Amino acid sequence: MSSPTTMTTPFLFAMGGPPVVTDPVMVEQADRAAIDGHRALRHTVFVDQQQMFERTDRDDTDDDAQTVVLVARDSETGSVLGGVRVHPYEGQGAIGWWRGSRLVVDPGCGRAGAGIGSRLVRAAVALGVSRGALRFDATVQLDKVRFFERLGWRHLDQATVRGVPHALMLAPVDRFQRLVTDYKRPLGRLLHGWAPGGPGFVGDDAAPVPGTNVVAACDAVVAALVERDPEWAGWCAVLVNVNDLAAMGATPLGLLDSVAGRDEAHVGRVLSGLRAAAHAYGVPVLGGHTQLGVHAALSVTALGTTDDPVPAGGGRSGDELRLIADMAGSWRRGYAGRQWDSSTSRSPDELRQLVSTLARHRPAAAKDVSMAGMVGTLAMMAEASGTGADIDVACVPSPEGTVLADWMTCFPGFALLTADRPGRAGPDSPTATVATIGRLTDQPGVRLRWPDGRCTMAIDGPATGMGRATAAVGAA
Repeated sequence: MSSPTTMTTPFLFAMGGPPVVTDPVMVEQADRAAIDGHRALRHTVFVDQQQMFERTDRDDTDDDAQTVVLVARDSETGSVLGGVRVHPYEGQGAIGWWRGSRLVVDPGCGRAGAGIGSRLVRAAVALGVSRGALRFDATVQLDKVRFFERLGWRHLDQATVRGVPHALMLAPVDRFQRLVTDYKRPLGRLLHGWAPGGPGFVGDDAAPVPGTNVVAACDAVVAALVERDPEWAGWCAVLVNVNDLAAMGATPLGLLDSVAGRDEAHVGRVLSGLRAAAHAYGVPVLGGHTQLGVHAALSVTALGTTDDPVPAGGGRSGDELRLIADMAGSWRRGYAGRQWDSSTSRSPDELRQLVSTLARHRPAAAKDVSMAGMVGTLAMMAEASGTGADIDVACVPSPEGTVLADWMTCFPGFALLTADRPGRAGPDSPTATVATIGRLTDQPGVRLRWPDGRCTMAIDGPATGMGRATAAVGAA
């Protein structure tokens, strides 16, 4: 989401004349003079009028380099009509905990002040989310609770500020929910009456072939990626399928590809990337289909073997959740914050060691992190297990220099989520980072647990609507 720290004033353009300003107030990031104007308003309201503070309401947050002040200005005079601070909460910005504070509107604005206040609040939340906020809250005076509730905020808890009762209010932050709603929630409707994978494996990205020890997986690559970055698309087509097998603890046997494109040159670039990845992972391409003169399309089917496939739905309430992830690499050029490329910098031996992790250590349940991101993938695993999940945000490892919110919603090069009985040792990997990040629970949905012990909802219920893996029988 782009930052709305400057809200452009709407104009009406009259024929033959200058633009006419139609909005008397603009919200923008404060310059030095506007910060002083905001502080003067704060002093008038919080010190002089409300006597919340004796001499000054200044605090360490004012001197924090990460603090941003947003102000509402009169479009004609430039005078500051109100303002709010946006900042990480007590050094917790690295885990996505942000806060709004010192919201104030000039008492002389009268009834118009409510409109100014609501614009400042919305802009503050949007700025926090653009900086990586996964939790955005504020302590507000009790007579302002209804105002915040009308803006979609939720009363999280009681709080006390300088001996005065306040309410801790939580802003709606739906970054994880939108990913699941857009990409995964339609699956339950589309696959109604089916049981892909068979009982016990509904909701998995790969499926055991009945009567054999073969596991099959099939993934398509988004057409826009095939058009824009054909070599990378070819590489990813192998990566996603091999990772699907890896999540079941299967050893890859071979690949089948289906590729289409506008001409020979473009399809050749896709196949070049696919061939390079297949060689790196040590998986032969057994055959496939090629078509020219059409829109770009790419899908790959992978076959592997295991005598004991790991299901996504094998977890139960109380199980420990682990993240197994390759932290090497960087954001793929052109896809910062969305696609993490750790695989192209790894040697073939390292790649093969990574994807064999669960073949060496079988947990109760596992799923590889896909386009729904870490939290969305966990929601699918919990749904298949008939549970919910809590994530301890402060326990989630991330590559150095990344924003945790991006890392938890991106498509990584290699990342698996596992669930296992409490106390059981996790996998040992010389290449991947392994961390316990939470637990499965008996409450539906996925919650984020914060260092203060409070939980916020990340995903409010089942991810797909396909239900528990053991509940479905038969197949269409």
